[in-house]
Amino acid sequence: MNWHSRTTDEISVVLNTDLRNGLTEEKAEMIKAECGKNIIETEVNKKSILRRFFEQLNDVMIIILLASAAASFVVSFINGENDFADSLLIIMIVILNAVLGVIQENKAEKAIDELKRLSVPHARVLRNGHIKLIDSEDVVPGDLLVLEAGDRVAADARLISSANLKADESALTGESVPVEKETVLRLPENAQTADRRNMVFASAYITNGKGTAVVVETGKNTEVGKIARLISNKETEETPLQKRLDSTGKILGLSALAICAVIFVIGILRRYSVFDMFMTSVSLAVAAIPEGLPAIVTIVLAIGMQKMSQQNMIVRTLPSVETLGCAQVICTDKTGTLTKNKMTVVRIEDGNEKTTINSKRFILRLAVLCTDCFYEDRHYIGDPTETAIAEAAERMGEHKIRLDEIMPRVDEIPFSSETKFMITVHKFENGKKICIIKGAPERVLSKCGKIYDNVSIDMNITERIYKINADMTNKALRVIAVAYKEIPNNSREYDRDFIFAGFIGMADPPREEARQAVSECRRAGIKVVMVTGDHMLTAKSVAEKTEIYSDGDIIVEGNMLDNMSSTELNEKLDKISVFARVSPEHKLKIVEAYKRKGMIAAMTGDGVNDAPALRAADIGCAMGKTGTDTAKAAADMIIADDNFSTIVCAVREGRIIYKNIKKAVHFLLSSNVGEILTVFTAMVFGWSTPLLPIHLLWINFITDSLPAIALGLDVPEEDVMTEKPVAPDKSLFAGGMGSRIIYEGVMIAALALTAFGIGHKYYDGNEMHRVSRTMAFAVLSIAQLIHAFNMRTNKSLFKIHILRNKWLCMAFVIGIILQASVIMLPPLAEIFTVVPLNVKQWLIVMGLSFVPVVFSEIEKAVFRK
Repeated sequence: MNWHSRTTDEISVVLNTDLRNGLTEEKAEMIKAECGKNIIETEVNKKSILRRFFEQLNDVMIIILLASAAASFVVSFINGENDFADSLLIIMIVILNAVLGVIQENKAEKAIDELKRLSVPHARVLRNGHIKLIDSEDVVPGDLLVLEAGDRVAADARLISSANLKADESALTGESVPVEKETVLRLPENAQTADRRNMVFASAYITNGKGTAVVVETGKNTEVGKIARLISNKETEETPLQKRLDSTGKILGLSALAICAVIFVIGILRRYSVFDMFMTSVSLAVAAIPEGLPAIVTIVLAIGMQKMSQQNMIVRTLPSVETLGCAQVICTDKTGTLTKNKMTVVRIEDGNEKTTINSKRFILRLAVLCTDCFYEDRHYIGDPTETAIAEAAERMGEHKIRLDEIMPRVDEIPFSSETKFMITVHKFENGKKICIIKGAPERVLSKCGKIYDNVSIDMNITERIYKINADMTNKALRVIAVAYKEIPNNSREYDRDFIFAGFIGMADPPREEARQAVSECRRAGIKVVMVTGDHMLTAKSVAEKTEIYSDGDIIVEGNMLDNMSSTELNEKLDKISVFARVSPEHKLKIVEAYKRKGMIAAMTGDGVNDAPALRAADIGCAMGKTGTDTAKAAADMIIADDNFSTIVCAVREGRIIYKNIKKAVHFLLSSNVGEILTVFTAMVFGWSTPLLPIHLLWINFITDSLPAIALGLDVPEEDVMTEKPVAPDKSLFAGGMGSRIIYEGVMIAALALTAFGIGHKYYDGNEMHRVSRTMAFAVLSIAQLIHAFNMRTNKSLFKIHILRNKWLCMAFVIGIILQASVIMLPPLAEIFTVVPLNVKQWLIVMGLSFVPVVFSEIEKAVFRK
């Protein structure tokens, strides 16, 4: 309902409320029972622990692994065997992966809860003719809110009375300056939220003045509530990494099943035991599918999440860590994100060509006397414009408390939206009085007859003064004019003959680190776009200072966006660097436009108005200190220190994690391809089986766990922030990785089969098959452990610090010890059906195992220059 276009009397009739005495307690309880509590559910699609656990299992590779484990268990049971170790090992890995994922998500949720306020907000209402303090959640439509400076508005309300009332609506509309409120009879029905001067809105703060207002909407029906509905209606999409791993899992799963089926059929045709072939096929399926990959990805992301939390980044879901590293565009709010969300005096002019320090001090001395802000708890409280003046004056030695004592205020005319100025009268110790006026330049200048030094204002001076004012305005400064005059003790002539003192220009300045952060993003190939509810000139000024906007870029306002078709917006999107005067619906439209172009879109913000876009973006980053609960609940990541530059660290960490996961995938798949080809080739050529099922499972155990995790924790040798973002449609195997996996797998298989052949050729007798299998078994495992070092970099291993990754070195040593123990210790050798090797055999094994390093060095030198 368009409450802003109705009179208060009409609203009183509709809500059946008394605008003098408010509701009765009985009636308020009846309305609350009908309308519900004044709360907004900010937890977006909150999931139970059980649901989160089962979502961790919703993966093609996991399903195939569980099916293989079940089949192995059933066959072992039918054959009367009690060896269920293989099945139990697979199930344990799967459950561990799921539990880790759930634990990390719950940790993130708890971190968010700690950021929420501990106290319940309250509201002053008029009931039964008496002012009463109640919990905000008990406010109902028809209640009369009693508003004062410092209050948080509990619900959307229509003003009944106001005196110099101003409200900070930056969290809702993006306006960095408090909005002047007034009791206007009616406003046009199509007035935007930011232009509804006769309304106050839930989540806004009263910065100045007093007023009363009748509550018209509560809870989910407020403007904030409507935004919350936009969030809850938005489905969560898969991250780029999830999409790539899902696609990889399906390909690997189907390929593994097909190959295993072929091997099973070939074995049956060659009259091998059905049970042995089934177990070999199942073991090969386990070898083909990197069952450790989901757990490895979870561990790497979890460790990345913990590292980021130490750098003031709280990540709500594990995949979000990686997604930010793939971001191609960051849509960032202005107020509080790029800027300090604090008005600051940046320029003072007295109308002369050069303004002296003494002149600036004099202007600030006058201006600070003409303010209503007050000093408490080591900072000024009041209207942001006035606190900025007081702070600037203090920096120049003009303290408001001392000035108020020396020149006490004896009369005043308060600021109003009609006059657009404020006048105060002060008395000196000698009995003289000074009258000071502060306000809009055009109103103050119209009352001035002279300029500083008591010089009469002529046409030249007028032109110079207005030129200075225009220059300051064009630079998006909020300009305040200050003038004064001495008056007789008995005079109340405050309307003319003022002496112009000067202009004070204020702005919400950019954060010092914002420009560097934007530059870093550009160097990394990431486009930064400002999306704000503020005016175009203000937005452009901040965008220029932070180097988001440059010559030739386009600035689009909300009303222009309304008239743009999707096609037109898509065509201009690459040249647009600033969206100004936008609504929450506009922000949603902007993010979705980037996503339609196939770009990974990130969004940073802190206000309620940012929440829908935070939810819609591939990765939403909310501010932890100034961010609203709604924004935090909608975001994927929370920047705890509200520092925009922290996002650069998040991007870097995300890119490192993505590259490391890619290294782990490369290593696992090339190794697994080698295992498959070893068995498949032997089957096709009718050779004896080079590897038994237990060998395949053991190799997977020592190579698919610690070395792969170590690669996931690798320290990059290259600067990841000089590379372009990974395109969302780019395959995990792009850039030659797919072909490298194949020929590296062929190489590993060839080495294992060579060892198997050498064992056949040189070692006769009853132990021939065992020696051959032992050598193939040893080469296949050790070669993979050594091959892990090749994954660390595209450069030569001899050009990097090979021991820098201590985890990989430890994994290699542990793997060698375990593999040697299985072969050389008689009890273990008997279990694994292998025999101890002599020195000559070990030398052959080690020689073949180091071939991957030589092969990789040649390949890097020739193909990866």
